[in-house]
Amino acid sequence: MTENDAANIDQARNDESPLAGIRVIALEHAVAAPLCSRHLADLGADVIKVESPSGGDLARHYDSVVAGQSAYFVWANRSKRSVALDLKSDEGQKAFSGLLARADIFVHNLGPGAVERLGFGRQELRRRFPRLINCAISGYGSDGPYRDRKAFDLLIQGEAGLLSVTGEPERPAKVGISVADMCAGIYAVSAILAAVLRRERTGAGAFIDTSMFECLSEWMMAPAYHQLYAGVQLPRAGARHNMMVPYGVYPTGAGEHVNFAVQTAAQWARLCEQVLDRPDLINDERFATNELRVRNRVDLESVIEAKLAELGTSQVTKRLTAAGIPTAAVNDLDDLVHHPQHEARARWTQASSPEGPVRVLRSPFNLDGLEEPITAIPGLGEHTETILAELRQTDGKAG
Repeated sequence: MTENDAANIDQARNDESPLAGIRVIALEHAVAAPLCSRHLADLGADVIKVESPSGGDLARHYDSVVAGQSAYFVWANRSKRSVALDLKSDEGQKAFSGLLARADIFVHNLGPGAVERLGFGRQELRRRFPRLINCAISGYGSDGPYRDRKAFDLLIQGEAGLLSVTGEPERPAKVGISVADMCAGIYAVSAILAAVLRRERTGAGAFIDTSMFECLSEWMMAPAYHQLYAGVQLPRAGARHNMMVPYGVYPTGAGEHVNFAVQTAAQWARLCEQVLDRPDLINDERFATNELRVRNRVDLESVIEAKLAELGTSQVTKRLTAAGIPTAAVNDLDDLVHHPQHEARARWTQASSPEGPVRVLRSPFNLDGLEEPITAIPGLGEHTETILAELRQTDGKAG
């Protein structure tokens, strides 16, 4: 890291940043922990990413689509500093201990038992660094019969029942993004911020045991309650809602699609009158409430599809809008990256990287007064010498 890079980081993490002065040590790979620590960096924390000298974070090697770098890595690792340490060596262990001694937060998601084998288990860290907030992100948690199982996003989607409600009736489908990883990363951020606040009052650190399975299970509770209280396994409904009808993507006569949602009795009435030209359906005993519409969705959706087949997409959209029915486009990814709402709110910016500047989306925190400290995507071990020099300097001052 050059002197200019260091100055830019210091300037970005100014006193207005909520986590200015907070240091995070991240022993992480893939998505869940890197997303967590990136959000902490978005809020102003100094995040030091500790990587193996032999390859680093495995997400570095998923692909090379972003100017020779992995899409996942670029997304989840900006505004961090990378130090390459061999944690199985005495020198690496000493340096890592020095980093933890000066840290506020330790985030990690290595495989089951890996941190303990390195000598940095929960009890050892609490004894040596009582103010440290130690956040472990794992597949299933630190105990229980599944604690030693390796976990990846799709496996957790299956274990938490998400695949049972996602896809077409005849076959399941995964959610198209790493939702289990992201869910765990977001909950870990929330727990860490709560622990920071509690430490302000008590002076004590914390152990946070974040489980991908438990986080995604929490998100599954609405359909799970149908099973728990009604004995009903909700069906997979494709691009339509399995608990509200009509709600989802429907074909139009133009061979395209329209996406809309009906959630209230008033919206249902307006849909019947102003969009479907069928006011008689409003009080039809099969469709008078959402529960009845779900129960009789095949009959209702055949009526809806027949009417929409007579209309072009623009006609349907105009009718929905005039009727006050919530509607949205079915965008592809090119539509997303060029979305006029992103442009109007200046959501895209640039970050530097070892391969040159890349476009990045600003974090969605939108905290008043926060100048988001977006800095570089680090190269593997790019800041090793700088960070080790910082350790030597502070050791000298301590002596």
